[in-house]
Amino acid sequence: MERKIRIGMVGGGKDAFIGGVHRIALRLDGYYELVAGSFSSNFDNSKETGKNLGLAEDRIYKTYQEMAEKESARSDGIDVVSIVTPNHLHVPIAKIFANKGIHIICDKPLALSSEEAIDLKNIVENKKLIFALTHNYTGYPMVRHARSLIQKGDLGSIRVIQAEYPQDWLTTKVEDNGLKQAEWRTDPKRSGEGGCIGDIGTHAFNLIRFITGLEVDELSADIHTFVKGRLLDDNAQIMLRFKKGAKGAIWSSQVAVGNENNLKIRVFGENGGLEWKQEDPNYLYHTKFGHPTQRITRGSNSAGKEANEVTRIPSGHPEGYLEGFANIYSDVCKVLFAQINKQNYEHSNDCYPTIYDGIEGMRFIETVLESSKNNSKWVRFN
Repeated sequence: MERKIRIGMVGGGKDAFIGGVHRIALRLDGYYELVAGSFSSNFDNSKETGKNLGLAEDRIYKTYQEMAEKESARSDGIDVVSIVTPNHLHVPIAKIFANKGIHIICDKPLALSSEEAIDLKNIVENKKLIFALTHNYTGYPMVRHARSLIQKGDLGSIRVIQAEYPQDWLTTKVEDNGLKQAEWRTDPKRSGEGGCIGDIGTHAFNLIRFITGLEVDELSADIHTFVKGRLLDDNAQIMLRFKKGAKGAIWSSQVAVGNENNLKIRVFGENGGLEWKQEDPNYLYHTKFGHPTQRITRGSNSAGKEANEVTRIPSGHPEGYLEGFANIYSDVCKVLFAQINKQNYEHSNDCYPTIYDGIEGMRFIETVLESSKNNSKWVRFN
């Protein structure tokens, strides 16, 4: 590379969890240089964060509007912005930067509604911008290997898909105890209408779509709030019917005692099955009908090209959450580099989630809510 990709960040101020994750991820492969930021609505927080990150004082901004205006006017301005704020700010911030012609990497879920998301998509398309959504589990090597096996037809016609994402950190009403991560995630004004279903249910849904490529035809959902006084759901159970005849189910919960981040997926076809667990991410279990189960190890000869291309360290060493984010950043870098240098680029190889995945995630949340409000009625996924 002739130079690093210049990146700015909105959100992720002092003590913010996800901002720190994104900063580690974008630095991991050395492709990006963080040069600007508006890290908090509290300017003192933003200044302290920027100073600790070694940013020039004149590139630590009081507002994201000021940042977009001034960075777009600089000859050495940012190429891309990373948006790591609570959900309700994703679209307003993205619109400001998109209108200035700045590419976008945004945390999920994309928006508060599909209408809002589509409005943003129109700007992104009109400006011909790169937009990546950080569904980070799509960056795991064994997830990409699972996807390649299904694309190659190793499982045959898909019949059944089971995905679940249980946690237990909201088992009690911790949002009343000053825990910021819980406060905004359980607040419909900042999180949107979906609580658990928006926060982690969308991850399970996105993982199904990424690995299998199957499209949902209709769904039936039962969402519930177990903790008294909580404003959003903390448990969701969903049945899925896919367009090619496969059946599926998603369970997401943030009140499942004994679970930390227990995301897992199982896919069964006419010729075999796959199983992957996020808490043990370096292994994919592949069973061919009539044969013993094979354990495919990340970084080994049993893993395919799609997995090995995003593997950094030898098998047997843990690799997962942070690297998953980093793989998305690296995927985006390839496209950005080609665009900046006016080079040809083959988009058919792209793996990172886009604004279209974000719109589909919003439609998923809305369809789930509609079904649950109507006594789990089967609702078309349009």
